[in-house]
Amino acid sequence: MNTLIGLIIIAIGSFGQSSSYVPINKVKDWSWESFWLTQGIFAWLVFPLLGALLAVPAGSSLGEILSVDSGAALKAMFFGVLWGVGGLTFGLSMRYLGVALGQSIALGTCSAFGTIIPAIMQGTDLFHGKGLILLVGVCICIAGIAIIGYAGALRSRNMSEEERKKAIKDFALTKGLLVALLAGVMSACFALGLQAGEPLVISGANELFKTLPATLMVTLGGFITNASYCLFQNARNKTFGDYGKSGVLVNNLLFCALAGLLWYSQFFGFGMGKSFLEPGSVMMAFSWCILMSLNVTFSNVWGIILKEWKGVTKTTIFVLLLGLAVLIFSVFFPNLF
Repeated sequence: MNTLIGLIIIAIGSFGQSSSYVPINKVKDWSWESFWLTQGIFAWLVFPLLGALLAVPAGSSLGEILSVDSGAALKAMFFGVLWGVGGLTFGLSMRYLGVALGQSIALGTCSAFGTIIPAIMQGTDLFHGKGLILLVGVCICIAGIAIIGYAGALRSRNMSEEERKKAIKDFALTKGLLVALLAGVMSACFALGLQAGEPLVISGANELFKTLPATLMVTLGGFITNASYCLFQNARNKTFGDYGKSGVLVNNLLFCALAGLLWYSQFFGFGMGKSFLEPGSVMMAFSWCILMSLNVTFSNVWGIILKEWKGVTKTTIFVLLLGLAVLIFSVFFPNLF
């Protein structure tokens, strides 16, 4: 029962993340770098800080938690800096491939690397016992991603250039695939950052929120990378004036804040959901892959809602649904043993 509760909480957070790119469509008259930085302030600073404060027990402070193991805090932030590269390219993958296909490729790659690498670093034998179940589960997840990727290729093949541009303004399949793969590999550093930040817990911390200080350090590192790039682009493209456009400022701040909240909800729910999973179990080791699989599933649901798959053949829809079914199966696979 606890496992099911944990999965439901993770799923709710995942749905929030997959919905986070919808409010961005409501941002008006801002360049990409301006809205990406603004939503990042909320997604990687404001809400992670508020979340981390929930882990602080009475009579203590967030600073005390982060100083429990300063080396762990710095390692988590370093992996966050690397993850930030994935965050930048992740946004570009949405731009070139759309919400559905962009998130599918990037998150699928992130899922595999973010699950397998931490397991290897912990000395898990991936060819026997629980390790083998973990490896098979990841392979099932990758298979689902590959099927969805094939559906995306079928969609591209059956659409005219004009139709592609109408569905996704800056559609570019080859460039988008390369960017999405890079995003996935670098985004897996988030899982490594969470693993590095595991010592950032003190006695009395609420079990539901104890992972959130580590999450803050990872997102802080990611913010450094993203802010540096966005400010550089502001200077290069002379778009600092975006932040002073009073006619759209309130609207854009509200939707960027909403996007940031929805994005952060995945890790808020991820931390809470893991507290219901049995420590040392396959489900616990597979939890990162579960989060990414659900993100891909919900992102494709949004892709359908946003009509990114409009006009494709029945065969393409069948392949897409098959891929989603495989992904959903991968979420529950480890719990069958």
